[in-house]
Parts: sequence; C-alpha cells; structure tokens
Amino acid sequence: MYISRARLLAAASLVVLSGGAAQAQESVAVEEIVVTAQKQQQQAIDVPIALTAYGSERLEALGVQDFADLSLFTPGFEVQDQSPNNPGFVMRGITSDSTDAFAEARVSVFQDGVSISKAQGSYVELFDLERVEVAKGPQSTLFGRGALIGAVNLIQAKASTAELDGYAKLEVGDYAYRLGEAALNVPLTEQLAVRLAGRVRYRDGYVDNALGGDAFQSVDTKAFRASVRFEPSDRISVDVIGNYQKDDPTGTAFKSGGFSPTNPTTGAVLGDRRPQSAAALVTPAGFQGGRSLGIDREVWGVTGLASFELTDALTLNSITAYREYHSDEVFDPDGLSLPILTGLNDGDGEQWSQELRLNYDAGGRLRGFIGGGLFKSDDSQRTPIQFDERIALAVVTGQLNAGAAGLGLPATTPAPAAVFGNTAFTGALLRGLVAAQSGNRLILTPAQAAAIAANLRANHVEETLATSDLDAFDVFADVSYDVTDRLEVSAGVRFTRDEKTTGFGSRVVGGRSVLGGAIGAAQLAASGTPQGMAQAQAIIGALSLPIVQQIPESQLPLFGLTFQPTTGNGQVTEQDLKDDGVTWRLVARYEVSDDANVYASYARGRRPEVLAASGPASPGTAGRFAAVEAETVDSYEIGAKAALMDRRLRLDASAYRYDYDNFQTVEQRGTLFVTTNAGKAKAYGIEGQADFAVASNFDLLATYAYSHARFETGAYDGNRFRLSPDHSVSLAASLRLPLGDGELEMRPSYTWQSKVYFDNSNDRAIFQQPPNAFVADNLQDEFQKAYGLLNLRVAWTSDRAPLTVEAFATNLTDEDYIIDAGNTGDNLGLPTFIAGAPRMVGAGITWRY
Repeated sequence: MYISRARLLAAASLVVLSGGAAQAQESVAVEEIVVTAQKQQQQAIDVPIALTAYGSERLEALGVQDFADLSLFTPGFEVQDQSPNNPGFVMRGITSDSTDAFAEARVSVFQDGVSISKAQGSYVELFDLERVEVAKGPQSTLFGRGALIGAVNLIQAKASTAELDGYAKLEVGDYAYRLGEAALNVPLTEQLAVRLAGRVRYRDGYVDNALGGDAFQSVDTKAFRASVRFEPSDRISVDVIGNYQKDDPTGTAFKSGGFSPTNPTTGAVLGDRRPQSAAALVTPAGFQGGRSLGIDREVWGVTGLASFELTDALTLNSITAYREYHSDEVFDPDGLSLPILTGLNDGDGEQWSQELRLNYDAGGRLRGFIGGGLFKSDDSQRTPIQFDERIALAVVTGQLNAGAAGLGLPATTPAPAAVFGNTAFTGALLRGLVAAQSGNRLILTPAQAAAIAANLRANHVEETLATSDLDAFDVFADVSYDVTDRLEVSAGVRFTRDEKTTGFGSRVVGGRSVLGGAIGAAQLAASGTPQGMAQAQAIIGALSLPIVQQIPESQLPLFGLTFQPTTGNGQVTEQDLKDDGVTWRLVARYEVSDDANVYASYARGRRPEVLAASGPASPGTAGRFAAVEAETVDSYEIGAKAALMDRRLRLDASAYRYDYDNFQTVEQRGTLFVTTNAGKAKAYGIEGQADFAVASNFDLLATYAYSHARFETGAYDGNRFRLSPDHSVSLAASLRLPLGDGELEMRPSYTWQSKVYFDNSNDRAIFQQPPNAFVADNLQDEFQKAYGLLNLRVAWTSDRAPLTVEAFATNLTDEDYIIDAGNTGDNLGLPTFIAGAPRMVGAGITWRY
C-alpha cells in the first residue's frame, strides 16, 4: 500500500515539474565532472569504467549528508547505516562490513586516496567535499589491495590560494534535529593557504525507549578538518589535511520480533513487536563498570599529499597518512529488557601508509603510471558478553514465558525476571535439557537439578580478544595507448605481498559457566561410553556443590557457554600468514564520436587470504586458526557513455558478469562470527544512469541497477547475496522558478529497491536449527520486502545576498521498513530487527561568502 502511494506521489511530482519546465525558453548542458579515478585528470565520460561521480553542488542538492544518502543515487551501491561502528557497504551484491580485527575489506573507502576501510573507522561525515567518486568493479590495480569489487573515494575540499571564501549552514527539524556546518578558506600569501571546516550534527533517536530515557538510533556527531596548501613554485604543491570525528549516539535498536517489550520487574507489556515501535532495552547493573547502551567512537588522522612536476611529462605524487580509531559499542543483542545477553564491541586500530606514484604524460599516444606503496596496520577487538544463565536456560528450553510454571502468559510475553530465580522452575528446566542433550543417558535427580540451578550465574561473562598486525607492500603499473585517434587500450597490474600475524584469546570472567558445564556433561554422556558417563557424573557432582566456583581448573574445567576459554583462561595465541597476490585489468575504449564512448574490460579482483580465528574445542586449550583461501573474482564488463543533445543529456550504461572462487562469507557460531570459504558464486547485472538538463530551469536524474548475485556451490547453493536487491531505482528532479527577489527550487526524489535478505543463509530453515544455530528459530522473517522512499527539498536563494533558505522532508510517506534483521540474537532463537528512519522534516539557512 505504501509503496504504491509513494510511486504515485513521485510520478505526480515529476509530472508537475515537467509541466513547469515546458515554459522554459532555453537549456544548458549537464555539468561534466573532472575525476581522477585512473590517477589522472579526465572528463568522467572518457573514463572506461563504471563510475558515478558527484560534485559538491549536486551532493547538496540531493541532500547527501552520509553514505546511506549517497547510495540512494548511485546505481549498484547500497549502504546499511546500522551504526557508526558497523556500517555495511554493498557494491554489486558484495557486502563489506565485518568488524573482525583480521577481516579484509571487499569495498574500500578512501579519503583523498588513503584507505579508511576498517569497518569501525570507515564511517565519516560527508561535508565540505570537492566531489565523490564511486568506481564499480574490481579496482585493485587503481586503488589497492582492498578494492575487490569497488571503491568509494572522498575528495575533500582543500585549501586554495585563489581567494577568500567559505560558507555557514544551520538546520533544525523534528526529533530535535540540529546541524551546524561551516568552512572558511583563507589565502595567507600567494604560496600558502589554510582551510578550516567542521560539522556538528545531532538528532534524537527515532525508536522510543519503552523503559524511559533516551530513544535509540540517534545521531550525535562532531567532525572537524583543517588543511594547509603550500605552493613554493608552479611545479610543486603540498597539502596537509587533518581530520577528527567523535560519535556518541544512543544504542542500536535491536528489537525482538518474537517477544513483546516488557517491564523486566513486573512483566507488564509495554508495546507491540513492530520494529518501529518502542523497544525495551537495557544493560544489567555493573556491566563493564556501569556502561550504558550506546557508541563511543573517535577517529582522527593526518594526510600529506605532494605533487612534484619533474618535467613537462613526468610528475611524482606522494601520499603519506597516519590514522587511528577507537570505537566502543554496548549493545543488547537479544532485543528484550531481560538481561539474557549483553555485549560490547571494543575496537582499536592504527595505520600508516605511504604511496609513491610516477605519472607519465607527454601529450602523445602513450601515458601511464608506475608506483609502489607500504601499508601497516595494528588492530584489536575485545568482545565481552554477559549472560544471565538462568534466563538463558529458559531461552534454550523454549520457556522464556515460563509456561511450565503455570503463569498463563502468551507465548510472546517474557516472564518477569524474578521468575527465573525460582530454583524449582529452573531445576526442572535443567533436568529436561540434560536429558535431551544426552539422549536420556544422563538423568539428574531433583536434588541435583535444584543444586545446580542455585549455582547458575546471573552475571556470567565471557570475553574474546582478537588482534591483527599487517605489513603489506605493493608495486603497480598502468599504461594507456592510443592505437588510433579513436581506439585506446589500457592495461594495469598490481602485485601485493601481505605479512600478517593474527592473535586470539578467550576467557571466562569471575568463574566458570554452570550452564555450559551441564551442557558439556550431557554431551559427554551422549557418547555412550563408560568413560564419558563417568566424566559426566563427576562434572554433575561438582556443579552441584555450593563451592563450584572455588574448584581449581585442574579439577574442573573452566567451562564457557558460547565459547571455551583458551589456555590459562585467556592466553592469546598468535599465528603468522604470508600471502602474495596479483591483480590486473585490460580495457579497450572506442570513441564513437566526440560525445560518445564504448568500452570493454576484463579484470581480476582479489580479497587477500585471511586467518579466521575461533575459540578452542575444549576448555583450556589453544584457540583455533583456519586459513581461508584468497577470494578471487573474474570480471567481464561492457559499457557506453554519451553526452547527447548538445550535452544536455548524459547517459551511462554498463553490463557485467562476475565469477567468484573461494567466496569468503561469515557464518555465525554461537555468538561468534567466523569467516569461511563458501566456494563458488556468480553475479551479473546491468546499470544505467541518465542526467538530463531538460531546460535551463529543469533537470532530471534517473538511475537503475539490476543485480543477480547468487551462490553456486556449498550449503548456500542458490541463495542470494545478503543486502543485495535484484532491482533498485532512483529518480530526482530540480525545478527552478523566479520568486520575489530570488529563485525558488523544488527538488523531489524517489528511491526504490526490491526484496533483500540480511544474511547469506537467506533465513532458510536448515540454518535456523541446531547444530547450525544455538537455539532454533522457526520463523522465516529476516528480510525486507520491496519499498520506496520519497524525499522533498524546497529552497529559496536570494538575488541580493548569498543566502539560501530551505525546507526538507525525508521519507515523506512515512514508509515502514527495516535496515537489518537477525543479528547476534538470531542464533539464540531471538532474531532482532532494526527499523529504518520514519518521516523527518526540517528547515535550514546557508550563507556563502
């Protein structure tokens, strides 16, 4: 219903705008953006790759403030903006969002040519930009080791010696939205200039907190930038850029879809189960020193760009960068007010990189570049999780509503927290669980069950620590040759060598898991051997003792619940990996006319080999490492670009096919996410973009992408890639009319996408049952059906002053949709759902000088 209405509204807006445009007497050409995707300045129409590029004015007109906004108008590009700590970038079906310390990006994000692709450090505010370039397809040759299937390059506005200029912007809106943004460029001398820019953005959360307090899914960001430009001569330029960003939003709204939000003390139902309604989420008292739900993230870095024109044909370019991030996210992954499971994702990282590139262009038929680079990063991720074992037992046994206690609660209503402190009730659950897990070989007496139930921990904590040290270097070369005046061929190659050290350790904090020990005993008894039965009985006897937490590890293992502790209860084991790889590209471009090009390309992309780390098989042993082979993709692409009707109409179209080998995916095991090899996969699709200056006062932008991305082998055979819609569409228009002493501009836009799954498992039943899942999930609901979003911006610009006043609305039809589903809670049989933003309105004023 909403989708149909949104389509009708979008169509009506475009019809109205078309009618107004018919009165125009003249038209102007679409602005052609100069890009540097191929490490040289080129008109975008002459670049033989699928490239979407937007300058600062177009970004502002479309209302682009973050990556999610950008993706709406970039065919083949999707962004899941779950939180600043965990954004997901999707390019032509491939998702890059893992926060593992040892993970390698598939879709790389760059700031002025510097990789910022680590998930916790990649989310940055999009402000005071010169342009954004989104290059699709394997771009390892041009961008580096992490660009398996695409790259996003943010080119920031830099200091200029040309003139004094700048702007200031203020915006306000509902949900207490506030934005302040400004930039100032100051030439100090003919050779030296400084530019300062910053943004402060705040918005209350849009998912209410049913327990009181701040709403979830808020925005609280401060970002600042300073740059210096030094031009000692016409042949030398140096830019130094410093960036800093701080994010402090409220918690992510992981809301249970199977259980109603309740008061944990009284059990009173506080709302419905829709993701958009209020969520009852909270951290237990004392969690990690009293931390509350939310994100505390800090990112900063310094980049130096230098260009030396050695001769008229040779230019040496240098990119030097240092960057750090620290990001904590406290989250409630079970989606309920009961303290079943609480987690913290604590990530730290620093990186240093240096690239030198020598460009050759003498104005003849041959041009190209050669270069090399060094990249070093040190990353760590600490993940403590806290369980209430009594309530976790009820989850495992399907008794979260305490039906066996005779409370008469609906299956969708959790029992109050106090119910799970009743050892008669939890003891009965233990008896049933142990019997089921052991195949009825191990039967607890009522006294044993009650004694063990009394020892279940209300605040059992388990923690993993993963580290990764990477030293990489690469050499690369790319050359283009004009075979004829119209035919150009290009070839590029990059060799990369990685030396990695991955570390892993896990521990239990404050004592062993009694529930984990009971499950372990049942599994030993299930073997049916006399030795297994004897060990099981000994463990049960020890777990029944009031002093169970004082028993030495030598007599009773330090059991974990979701993963087991490593040697010495936390010892970090390290393992080394060396990996070499070569990527390449071959491209041919034919100039049909001065205003049209066609191209064809073959390229090899590569995601480096990784060491996937996981907990030990049994308590007190070393962590496990599994080398996951390098993922490769062979890409075949054809495309066309044209500027027609006196360059009023700009068209881009491409068709591609990708063949993947050793496709790396992430499987959830307990509460751990493990990188594995899913075998072969393929994707093919088409993309198109049209930019049309219909008249001098009327512009249209339209994009379309079709992506058929599927697994071909293994357990996921036939499944869709996660977060990958088969179809996506965007439409945007701009109508400018005189009004008073200025100009009124109306800018409606509409974006639509087809159904998506949020996991490569596609929520199929086989992956929702043990042993693939810790607890069964019997519903197939972790997807988002097709939906569309209608946005509108109306601005008035004065002719007498550099002043613009604007009103705007996003999600004008108040469409209900979700941006994620499943998550960590899924393997506990408690899938959670994160709502997308509702309708939001606001107004602003901008002054340029």
